Amino acid sequence: MRKLLIYWVCGASLLAGCESAQKVSDAIPNALDEMPYVYRVDVQQGNVVNQEMINKLQPGMSKSQVRYLMGTPMLIDTFHQNRWDYIYSMQEGKEERVQKRVALHFEQDRLVSIEGDLRPQPEPDPVQVDEENVITVPDYTPQKKGIVTRMLDSVGLESDE
Repeated sequence: MRKLLIYWVCGASLLAGCESAQKVSDAIPNALDEMPYVYRVDVQQGNVVNQEMINKLQPGMSKSQVRYLMGTPMLIDTFHQNRWDYIYSMQEGKEERVQKRVALHFEQDRLVSIEGDLRPQPEPDPVQVDEENVITVPDYTPQKKGIVTRMLDSVGLESDE
């Protein structure tokens, strides 16, 4: 009976130890994320894809022209040679990861459609320049004498103005 009680206590302590060890192992990475002054590297993966690049794409462009603008696609499916996928992912320090995906479809080696997170947008109107504004600045007029100049004048020393 006594041996059974000892085995039961040892088994329960081992199980509790495993559970607490699991909690500790789960808490360590989270604790490192929350510590101040710990530098986290920016992680950038894939092809850089931005709105300017997408705006330059036009229907009817050849594959070589698209490759020149966008770079080599991240994925060319062997079963769908006419679909190019560009995937870009960026995680700055402790911030959330931002991912952008763009798929380009070709027919007869010409760009037909664009789908994904970024779409071509019309360019904004050029900035209108208003008429010139002329600002006049008044001429410099000497101000009243300061306290140091007045003290020098009272002693008899004059400033060289």
